[in-house]
Amino acid sequence: MSMEAIATLEPNGWSGWANVPDAAADVIDFWWLAGPAAWFAKDAEFDRVLRDRFLALHEAAARGDCDDWAATPYGALALLVLLDQFPRNAFRGTPRMYATDEKARRIAADAIDAGFQHHVHPSWRLFFTLPFAHSESLVDQDRSVALAGESGGRDLKRAEHHRDIVRRFGRFPHRNPILGRAMRADEQRFLDEGGFAG
Repeated sequence: MSMEAIATLEPNGWSGWANVPDAAADVIDFWWLAGPAAWFAKDAEFDRVLRDRFLALHEAAARGDCDDWAATPYGALALLVLLDQFPRNAFRGTPRMYATDEKARRIAADAIDAGFQHHVHPSWRLFFTLPFAHSESLVDQDRSVALAGESGGRDLKRAEHHRDIVRRFGRFPHRNPILGRAMRADEQRFLDEGGFAG
């Protein structure tokens, strides 16, 4: 779906798109067209395409070169996709998956404090909460659940599930091998029994 098509879904027409840089709009267009089937799947080809197209932009965002995008709802959204979602695809199975999580959480917190999640299409609101769901801090997990509670449904169940894992283990056990952390017996048992594996 193009920027123009997304704009027709906005209650205020183009207002949400005001001052969105072209590069940010490209990120949003690409991510929207990919859709949920690609967002949350493990697909090596999609990961490669994402890297080929947006690696340089991700690295620029990680350095802070795109921080001014955070001043608008859709600019902040593009940063969250680049810093929170992109690494989970592009750097799958490596510590780099999590390298920009803290920056993404700061941007998400500022965006939510500004009410930006209410100025994007409802389909995008999830991306303002995911940086908290990806955190191994229980405080962030509680915030994720509270934010997901605003929309309810599957998002709330997913947020509660993530929080319950962090509450139980203090971290996500499936990350241990990636981050070089020792696996505790209870964590291994959880994974062996089909617990959340990322």
